[in-house]
Amino acid sequence: MSPEDFDRLQTLVATRTGNRLRRDRMNLAEHRLGPVARRAGFDSVDTMLATLWSKPVAGLAWDVIESQLNGETWFRRDREAFLTMSQELLPALSQARRGQTLRIWSAGCSTGQEAWSLAMCALDLNLDVEVVGSDLNRIALQKAHKGAYTGFEIQRGLAAGTMVRWFRPEGELWTADDTLKQVVRFERLNLLDMPSADDEAPRFDVIFCRHVLIGMEPAARALVLQGLERRLVDDGCLFLAPSENLNGESLAFRPVSGRRGLHVKSPTFLQDAA
Repeated sequence: MSPEDFDRLQTLVATRTGNRLRRDRMNLAEHRLGPVARRAGFDSVDTMLATLWSKPVAGLAWDVIESQLNGETWFRRDREAFLTMSQELLPALSQARRGQTLRIWSAGCSTGQEAWSLAMCALDLNLDVEVVGSDLNRIALQKAHKGAYTGFEIQRGLAAGTMVRWFRPEGELWTADDTLKQVVRFERLNLLDMPSADDEAPRFDVIFCRHVLIGMEPAARALVLQGLERRLVDDGCLFLAPSENLNGESLAFRPVSGRRGLHVKSPTFLQDAA
């Protein structure tokens, strides 16, 4: 891949997803494009990109874009957040909602481990819950929807007892139990294209959007945070990754002291919105 091709790829990915590819990872970008080129019937990455630049096709463009997104995830990643959820937040929300279904959103769920982990947290407490996992990557979402993982993927985050309780062996894979599948669903969504404030889209009690914003340009991060604010109930909670600091980028949220990654809506913002 030539530097010129990489520059055009950078622009394509940034325009559609808000993520900026680092030039020092050009070799990685080309490596990730290899399987895309083979699936599309091209003999090389260079040939595929030349075709895309000369005759843009939406399907191929999205295949190229999705190949560059970092989809690494695992069960109960950043365990501290899940301890906060199960020991403090979910019991408090259950009392506040008084029998209503709790709605949780895993925004940027990749292959689904976070969404299943959130469902397990709620079901372990016998709560009525609906979990939505969303991502832009279609291949990742196919795996998330199946809920089937290798033993290594399951044990990367889950104890053996938890694995046996919530997953069933099917050949070489472990598949989410029907109890989990009844409360979790997945959908494709670009976080840059969330509904406007006038849309009647349902809102959530808790949103996990972790390890998603860190690779985005400032303008894209601000746009995503606006969308997350609209989709979160006023007394809801937003979890970002421990390493993700808003740095004043959003007046809508403030961090919760002593709880890394946990944010709530700012009282000042709520007063102004009212």
